[in-house]
Amino acid sequence: MSRWLPSILKRIRRLAAAGKVRFTLKALRELASLELGLDEEDGCAILVGLKSSDSAGRLRSEGTGEWLDVFMPRVAGETLYAKLLVRADCVVVSFHEQVDDEEE
Repeated sequence: MSRWLPSILKRIRRLAAAGKVRFTLKALRELASLELGLDEEDGCAILVGLKSSDSAGRLRSEGTGEWLDVFMPRVAGETLYAKLLVRADCVVVSFHEQVDDEEE
């Protein structure tokens, strides 16, 4: 396990439990398009329930240079791809279904 993972998971869970999550418009559309009936509250619950085994690593944002934490939790039999930008007071999130050509 990467040494950064436990601390970032703790922050994500704390912020999500407090409702300090901002969903991009794209993320909200992606949640709605999953046909699982998920909304922002469900998205926060997914973040609260993230496990270290859901981690798919990190990558740097080409636009800002910030770290993006990537997770692939299973929800209702589907693997979701969640990209998280964790800032001091919130988590900015993008959700969509995992597709075969994305890096794992």
